[in-house]
Amino acid sequence: MSLTLYALGVAVLLSASFFYLFGYRSWRRRRVMAKPFPADWQTILDRDVWVYRHLPEPLQARLRPLIQVFLDEKRFYGCAGLTVTDTMRVTIAAEACLLILNLPLSFYDDLRAILVYPSAYRVPDIHREGEVLSESSGVHLGDSWQRGKVILSWEDVVAGAGHHQHGHNVAIHEFTHQLDQADGSADGAPMLRSSNALRTWSQVFSKAFDNLQKTLEQGHSELIDPYGATNPAEFFAVVTETFFERPRALHREHPALYRQLQQFFDLDPLSWTRAGD
Repeated sequence: MSLTLYALGVAVLLSASFFYLFGYRSWRRRRVMAKPFPADWQTILDRDVWVYRHLPEPLQARLRPLIQVFLDEKRFYGCAGLTVTDTMRVTIAAEACLLILNLPLSFYDDLRAILVYPSAYRVPDIHREGEVLSESSGVHLGDSWQRGKVILSWEDVVAGAGHHQHGHNVAIHEFTHQLDQADGSADGAPMLRSSNALRTWSQVFSKAFDNLQKTLEQGHSELIDPYGATNPAEFFAVVTETFFERPRALHREHPALYRQLQQFFDLDPLSWTRAGD
């Protein structure tokens, strides 16, 4: 009898978990999306988010409810004495949701918190040489953790959101890492629709990654930020920045990369008005 009751309890618990994940969450998201978009949030988008102002109206209309869901589900924390404002929350949410305009919301399901520093911050680095440990500190503009956290420098978010065409956007960079990490590993390959798509992605990105490393070793300049040569995960994040910030240049110099990103995001920044170089 006790075994039967235990099995029944487990079944109830599983049913409740299933309802929360696939029932309640979907219901709540629909409810949030149905609410009017706050006028003060709209002002922030129009004033502070360059890419929003240049999106086609249908994409603007799609972005706004995604921002509402993002802000309903994610928690923001100010660091180093920073007080988080609606301007910070809406700007960061807009940059994050730009990436999933035509992707499932589930890409951010594991993301729980966004930590915001006033500017670049220091992170301790531990190095081991044999039995000796040494500690140093590096300056970071942002970080993405697989444990559901993104960390951002607000000063650098502002620079990326407000100025287009320089190819750098720390929010896009770090949230691209979240897309990459959604399948459990940060390897430069997000969840794709098929094994064939993954195979093509790997071929195109591996070749471009190797070419970037060779170009830099030879002392030549490149459209793609040199930081992308660090590893495949950073390459994906850096190239995504270029895709949204300098689509024309990426399409001209790396058409195969552009096509892969266009297919994955189901977006074509080249088609947007004044999409830039």
